[in-house]
Amino acid sequence: MNDLPEDPIGAAWLARTYELLPTGRLPVQSRIGGRRATQISDGHRLETYLEAMRPAATPAAHLQFHLRHEVPHLEFLSRLFARTGPDVVQAWINTEPTGQYARRAAFLYEWLTGESLTVPERIGGNYHDAIDSTKLVAASDDRKIKVQRWRINDNLPGTRHFCPIIVKTDTMVAAMGLDVPRLFQQLTDEFGEDLLQRAAVWMTLRESKASFAIEGEADRASRIERFADVMARRTGEGDIPLNDTSLAQLQSEILGKRTTLTRLGVRQSPVFVGETVRFQNIVHYVAPPVDDLTAMLDGLQVFLERTQGQSPVMRSTAAAFGFVYIHPLADGNGRVHRFLINDILRRDGAVPDPVILPVSAVITDDSGERRNYDRILDEVSRPLMQEAREHITFASKQTAYPDGVVANLEFSANEQLRPAWRYPNLGPHVSYLSNIIRRTLTEQMREQSRYLRNHVRARHALKEVIEMPDHQADRVLRSIEQNSGELSNVLLKQMPILGEPGVWTEIVENVSRAFKEDTPTDTHVLSRYHPSRPAGKES
Repeated sequence: MNDLPEDPIGAAWLARTYELLPTGRLPVQSRIGGRRATQISDGHRLETYLEAMRPAATPAAHLQFHLRHEVPHLEFLSRLFARTGPDVVQAWINTEPTGQYARRAAFLYEWLTGESLTVPERIGGNYHDAIDSTKLVAASDDRKIKVQRWRINDNLPGTRHFCPIIVKTDTMVAAMGLDVPRLFQQLTDEFGEDLLQRAAVWMTLRESKASFAIEGEADRASRIERFADVMARRTGEGDIPLNDTSLAQLQSEILGKRTTLTRLGVRQSPVFVGETVRFQNIVHYVAPPVDDLTAMLDGLQVFLERTQGQSPVMRSTAAAFGFVYIHPLADGNGRVHRFLINDILRRDGAVPDPVILPVSAVITDDSGERRNYDRILDEVSRPLMQEAREHITFASKQTAYPDGVVANLEFSANEQLRPAWRYPNLGPHVSYLSNIIRRTLTEQMREQSRYLRNHVRARHALKEVIEMPDHQADRVLRSIEQNSGELSNVLLKQMPILGEPGVWTEIVENVSRAFKEDTPTDTHVLSRYHPSRPAGKES
């Protein structure tokens, strides 16, 4: 177990003693050393304590240290309890029936395993939260559930079938604190509510197009428009699409009528994320088995119910990335994943109707962010695949499943990977998405709103020279940009008045001034215009 420190205590001691490590890295590991120290690397902490802090060499003592001084790790505890069985915790609670950490351990054992312990007759003590909300995202205060059995407040944000872990590091707290309404209000103050409302339709289409670009399908115009229409109509409306019925309806609208699937909604077939190269399947991620999906989606729904009132950025992250790791659909998971970002932000009042944040555009327009998007998905998928790869096979014969999928994937380690699927660490994802949302509001939307404002100015300036309908004015503006200010033969044939002496020169000068009224970044196209150039060919 090379990942464990020398002379470990707490979770690391338990991991070494029982020869187990979680698929996801422990956020805190502890050891005994010569001086007290804290080392932080990539958001993970190594704590060094003096000898006086060494727990007794018993599982209960080190488990107490983990619950008290470290960050409780649900995947690790699930694997630990599966290895130890009930005896360790049962003996501990029998010895300390009023101890808060013994009662926490007993509650967590039952919550994680679904098995019951024997409650001692002398159980007592004040109620304590199951997890420390200063260390982990927990249920909101008004969503806690008193569990009289162990005198514990159940403040876990999800269910035993799905409960993301989000560790509250300083970086994570800052990311969760992103004030989306304030950033949007700054845009409103700068550009006006009317212009932002007019830009909403364009931004919705922009998000749809970029969402397909992430999946390598940017040229499918009808699908792009269909997904844009779905986002415009469905974002923040009706039930959150996390059950079979609502997912089937949303999936139907996204995919359209032409699909090989015979049943929509929660899939009935195994699925992996990957690619086929020279007829060889390359697997990047194996999704949870069919039988687990409904309970996992219910867990994600509970997470959103129990964290109401908390950071919209955190909640939209958990919804979107939790969904994509559950991967409950036979087709369309990526689009629903990105839909959920705006859906939760809208429901939480962070972004007003009808605005759609083009977050996918920030990802696709920046090659570095595109790589970061792949890397953030690897945070969960890569360590999981290290454990899963040897259990993946592809049968020689294809199997037809009830949802219309024909596949030959066979996976034999569902039980082994179940804790990793159920309790993913989504902390890095919160930090990632917070940055994307910030850039969307301060860069992407500001740039596009500025362009739209200049476009409106340019249209008015054009009409000062020649009266024409808006659609014709837009046609002229597009031609000016495409042809660097030259009058094309195609446009001249369509609108002969443009060839009258001085008309085209005055149009281009007026349009150029309209764009130059704003910042220099908006003039990079118009600066190439030369009104004196002769008519050219339409590009």
